[in-house]
Amino acid sequence: MITVVGTGTGAPLDASALDAAHEAVRAAGLVVGARRHIDAVRLPPGTARVVLGPLDPALDAVEEHLAKADGATEGGGVVVLAAGDPGFFGIVRALAERFGPAELDIRPGVPSVAGAFARIGLPWDDAVVVSAHGRDLRTAVNVCRAHPKVAVLTGPGSGPAELGAELTRRADSRTLVVASALGDPGRERVERVTPAEAAGRDWGSGVDVVLCLDEERAIAPAHAIAGPRLSPTRWALHEDEFTHRDSMITKFEVRALALARLGPRTGDLVWDIGAGSGSVAVECARFGAAVVAVEKTLDGVERVRANAALHGVDVRAVHGAAPTVLSDLSDPDAVFIGGGGRELPAIVTACARRARRTVVVAMAAIDRVPVVRAALSGAGYECDGVMLQSSRLAPLPGEVSRLAAANPVFLLWGTRPSSSAPEGAVR
Repeated sequence: MITVVGTGTGAPLDASALDAAHEAVRAAGLVVGARRHIDAVRLPPGTARVVLGPLDPALDAVEEHLAKADGATEGGGVVVLAAGDPGFFGIVRALAERFGPAELDIRPGVPSVAGAFARIGLPWDDAVVVSAHGRDLRTAVNVCRAHPKVAVLTGPGSGPAELGAELTRRADSRTLVVASALGDPGRERVERVTPAEAAGRDWGSGVDVVLCLDEERAIAPAHAIAGPRLSPTRWALHEDEFTHRDSMITKFEVRALALARLGPRTGDLVWDIGAGSGSVAVECARFGAAVVAVEKTLDGVERVRANAALHGVDVRAVHGAAPTVLSDLSDPDAVFIGGGGRELPAIVTACARRARRTVVVAMAAIDRVPVVRAALSGAGYECDGVMLQSSRLAPLPGEVSRLAAANPVFLLWGTRPSSSAPEGAVR
């Protein structure tokens, strides 16, 4: 049996965790953990120890110890001391994969996320929790841009300074709460800072978790399922649910297929190029993606912002013409192109060079289909497409209906083969 003891919030073992650890280590033949946790439990003479560093050597040592102790009547157990709740982005996953869940006796502590939210008086059942420990920071940044309440588990190179630097350039109206040494009365710090303030400081190695908040929306109505807001109950919304100019909006039939090919999700970044009303941008944001809408007209930018506010989502509206303004944006996972005119081939080429997963292009003119397809194929994408032509029910006198045909639209999409994705594209 492997006993896994969570330390609670903080660097030292709290009182209850310390009692549990003392009880377990008395019968253990091997104790695994960070040096500070091992030092706290005062190991009995003769107890072997492994100070955690790289995980695989520690797991190998546990496996070797269990093999040698097989059949022994005492001294064969293993105790693993782990920070917080070891089943929450912790060592339990690796232990269960290697030895099986039935071999684990888990005694969890309070996770740092719960402790940090408790310190600032907020519930966290509706928070998004994302780990940047040993992972690409971009996913955490995208989640922070898209959601009003996020907890980021940090690591070397992915701490408050790095997160703040990205959010200073990429997001508005966010507050960072940096929680360090939770549970340690002499060292605990919980500080509210702006992303710019976080970027300008050296936070050291004691940070437990960073909360990223849109403080105006930090207290949301309760719902029955924990985590962020669910996927929308409906999508491909009717054009009447957006502000638009002279019907210059992607029709819902086209938007439905475009969304299916874009596949927006939490952690993604999506570009909407030639956004117009921003209907595609808003719908992607409703699925939890971070979204940048590029629009060359000022009144169009204002419409994008108004529609985002109307539907309660975050969309960053950028005023400018593609492909020129794209150089200042972070690489996207998916791109929708709904406008471009004569610059369309250059825009498609620029987007295809930087998209991690897919590019979707909507066109009314058949003449542009070959050049767009060539641009996608030339960038190494697997290309496909359809012509969408729909007829909607329209009323006639006498309580009868007719079919009113809409103009056809060509939708092309390119999917990047996984083997050619940019470095770090697979999360």
